[in-house]
Amino acid sequence: MMGTKERTFAPLCNRSLETLVPPGHFYRHLEAKLDLAFVRDLVHGTYKEGGRPSIDPIVFFKLQLVMFFESLRSERELVRVAADRLSVRWYLGYDLDEALPDHSSLTRIRRRYGLATFRRFFETIVEQCQAAGLIWGKELYFDATQVNANASIHSIAPRFAVEAHLDQLFTDDEPVQLNPTGDQAPPIELPVALPEAKRDQLVQANEERHDWLARDGAPDRTIRRAGYQRRSDFEASATDPDAALMALKKGGLHFGYHDHYVVDGGKARIILGVLVTPADVMENQPFLDLLWRACRRWRIKPRQVIGDTTYGTIENIVAVEDQGIRAYVPLPDFDGRTAFYGASRFTYEPDADQYRCPQTQVLRRHTAKYSEGVVAYRAEAATCNACPLKAACTTSNQGRLIHRSLYAEYIDRVRGYHQTAAYQRAMGKRKVWVEPLFGEAKDWHGLRRFRLRRLWKVNVEALMIATGQNLKRLLRKRGWGRRPWPNGAPEAPSARRFLAQPLKWSPSLA
Repeated sequence: MMGTKERTFAPLCNRSLETLVPPGHFYRHLEAKLDLAFVRDLVHGTYKEGGRPSIDPIVFFKLQLVMFFESLRSERELVRVAADRLSVRWYLGYDLDEALPDHSSLTRIRRRYGLATFRRFFETIVEQCQAAGLIWGKELYFDATQVNANASIHSIAPRFAVEAHLDQLFTDDEPVQLNPTGDQAPPIELPVALPEAKRDQLVQANEERHDWLARDGAPDRTIRRAGYQRRSDFEASATDPDAALMALKKGGLHFGYHDHYVVDGGKARIILGVLVTPADVMENQPFLDLLWRACRRWRIKPRQVIGDTTYGTIENIVAVEDQGIRAYVPLPDFDGRTAFYGASRFTYEPDADQYRCPQTQVLRRHTAKYSEGVVAYRAEAATCNACPLKAACTTSNQGRLIHRSLYAEYIDRVRGYHQTAAYQRAMGKRKVWVEPLFGEAKDWHGLRRFRLRRLWKVNVEALMIATGQNLKRLLRKRGWGRRPWPNGAPEAPSARRFLAQPLKWSPSLA
């Protein structure tokens, strides 16, 4: 006989939410292993002493973690999931008959806290990872990935019109800090005695330099170079004016950002730094700020830093090598960018400070261009014009010109690293150390496209994703193992595949 199920619901009697959530559930482990009481100190300055009680800040950050682990894309969806998931209600501490926070309240709270609070939240989790022994500190890996902005290519408009319009509509669309004593307090004086003139010189230098972290990834659009104009300086998206046009790897243009990661070289691959910049900011520009911040914040002294060819600029190499850190970066192949003989075909003779061409003719020092950081060496015009290989060397009738960097010894030193086994190991390790983290964030946690708009908000979103990635590794250390995450899925395949393999390329890892 075919049965029929009647839809009748009796009121719950003598049943507690505590008994409805399985003992081994993920959120029970998360509640037991991660104490979020520290967030009260982080946000204390953003509340007044009197007034109506707010939503518990611990509940707010628990909701942010639920959004990460459940791969949700909006506060509306987050509240809907929390409303009908017993485990989430239990984790938040809301009984079945209690009303959950409204989604609009979460947006206002994020704006109230501001980017600085989320950055401190991220750093507190990193501190716990460091206390658990998950940070090695001997190697740092740098990379960035393209992330689409929540803006259509069809929303492009003149930048001056977009900014003027938004200034009128959203004059208060910035994070509100009711108590500015937290981040705006004067810096602590270092216990170093400096002459007044030297101190003034350092203050002036700091004011003139562009601090990427202090500006939350915003570029200085007042800087102009002769003969060059960035498209993002005069065009912007009407929906997200902070985003910049970027060329997608599969073709086409889209508004987007660059998400920069600083990753520790230890087995846990803890993310030590996160910064989002507009897509027109090159990956190597915030590199030094991120490096020094990671070294000083986590009190580490890396032996080497590793990045791709983009990071191999003169400024970066000199700054890193001067601090006794090896710059493991590929150098750009300028010879392959010209149809003529490249500089590598010419031999430099340091004793005479001159070059010799493939025909053994001399190129003597011609002039120094200190604004460009190079010294020019030129051959005799008559010798060059009579040379049978001139067509393969130059089209100039003034003689072949070779530029040598003022920091050539640094470049030669880095080029010498390329022949070592340690460099080859680091390059091989980089492929499975940083890029899978981006793949994990994009495939599982929504990093392919930011859901929020404006630079400080996408920085908040990126920080929460990186915090969740670090937290997954911290929970594994604290006993979660490789059981499924709350959405029923296993760990990200990129992480499982590479973590399950022995690290043959770096046997000396701590």
